[in-house]
Amino acid sequence: MESPENQSWVANPFDEKDNLAAISNGHRAEASIEESGEPPEASVSSRETKSGIQLSFFPSGVFATQLNLGWIIVGAIGLMILGLAIDRLWMGLVGAFVALLVSVSIILPNWNSLWTQLVPAPWRSLIAASLGIMASGIGLLMLSGSNQQGTRAIQINWDAVGAVGEIVGALGQILIALLAVYVAWQQYVISKDLTIQQNRITQQQTIDAYFQGVSDLALNDEGLLEDWPQERAIAEGRTAAILSSVDAVGKAKIIRFLSQSKLLTPLRRDRLLGRPILDGRGGYAEDRAYGTRVIDLGVMLAGADLSGNDLRWTELSDANLVRANLSQCDLVKANLARAILYEANLSGADLKGTRLFYGTAQMATPRSRTESPDYRTGERTGAVVENVKFRKAQRLSDTQHYYCCAWGGSTTRKTIPGGCEGIPNKLGR
Repeated sequence: MESPENQSWVANPFDEKDNLAAISNGHRAEASIEESGEPPEASVSSRETKSGIQLSFFPSGVFATQLNLGWIIVGAIGLMILGLAIDRLWMGLVGAFVALLVSVSIILPNWNSLWTQLVPAPWRSLIAASLGIMASGIGLLMLSGSNQQGTRAIQINWDAVGAVGEIVGALGQILIALLAVYVAWQQYVISKDLTIQQNRITQQQTIDAYFQGVSDLALNDEGLLEDWPQERAIAEGRTAAILSSVDAVGKAKIIRFLSQSKLLTPLRRDRLLGRPILDGRGGYAEDRAYGTRVIDLGVMLAGADLSGNDLRWTELSDANLVRANLSQCDLVKANLARAILYEANLSGADLKGTRLFYGTAQMATPRSRTESPDYRTGERTGAVVENVKFRKAQRLSDTQHYYCCAWGGSTTRKTIPGGCEGIPNKLGR
């Protein structure tokens, strides 16, 4: 006769497939018992205990872990109400204590997380200090000499306690109002941050669309630069529109893109068709004296705020930068020849290798409205640096220092690091 263990997994002696499935299930069950070292009932109990809330005052076992705590609380409250209704003190006390214990056992494990989530960190010490002030005030009031009456050393003046209670209630309302204001302020800050982030994303998408549009407009099907007059006018119009609608970071991105793609550089042109000429080295030939730019910035950057941005190796020659804010900018190797920097702010800017003129510092002069520049001698190729602020400008070379002192005027000379002693004021004012 077969043992009960062998009979337990036989599902149907007449069905061979069921027998094989049952045998497989039986082996898997035995393997799980051997690995865990405990019977299936104990493992189920342990899983339910880990997933649920374990109460220290309930007996351990399957029944205790399967209790619905919410129904326990409801039942305990019902028992308390029933005890009050039928005038049974012990019944009401049992219901009240059971409801209290179960509720406390649910709240206590989560109290720390509730405290940290509902009460902001700066307010926790303030709340504790407020409770300390109220408690110490009540204690001092009870221990004061005016409160000592009769034979007892300490007498409780309930009128004073009631007055203190009213004050505490008023303070509580004030604290609640302050907490509501703080929550509203936090929501405003979060909403503002989200708005700023969304604006940045939208701005970057606009800039990317501009890059693609200008590239499609200036290049032909073979990828060569082909800019007819009307195409240049449209490209300049798009550039002027986008520069007026983006922030300083966006302006710097656009200037770097246009500079690196040679769209701001004066290019040598075919005298008949006006097409740019290749230089034989894989690029387009420059022509500072007579070349034509694909995009001429003109007055697009006048009064612009570009402070604190990366403008290295940018092409800003001949640009109108009147009253522009270039403070703290990285202008390493930037070309500012013939740029109008009147009353511009270059405080703290890095000017290492920045081109302010062509030729020598002794021969170079600022640009002229009526005469053409001479790039061989440097006359009329310099930037207009009158009334420019150079305070704390970094890595100013000797030639740059001489040119700025000579042609900056009295206001500019006062701001140049190192002073201008021994350098003549060629501007005369």
